[in-house]
Amino acid sequence: MEKQSLVLGLVLIAGCASVTPHYDARFGDAVRQAKANMTINPEAGKNPDPVAGMDGKAARDAVILYQKSFQSPPPAVNVINIGGSIGAGR
Repeated sequence: MEKQSLVLGLVLIAGCASVTPHYDARFGDAVRQAKANMTINPEAGKNPDPVAGMDGKAARDAVILYQKSFQSPPPAVNVINIGGSIGAGR
């Protein structure tokens, strides 16, 4: 009985061991690299005049258009395809 307990204990301890130490060390590198590749200007947050180049009327119209987009939902698209199939021309 004691031998079985020892074997069971070793099996349980082995289940807690890490099997991916090399993968875990670089976990998330691909996401961080993709995010860095998509950043046009990493120093943009340090610019004291972030809206330079956009006139007041264009900025106001953009904000109004953005706010109106939440007042009514976009129209529903009715997609019913009874008896047809995507590859019907074959």
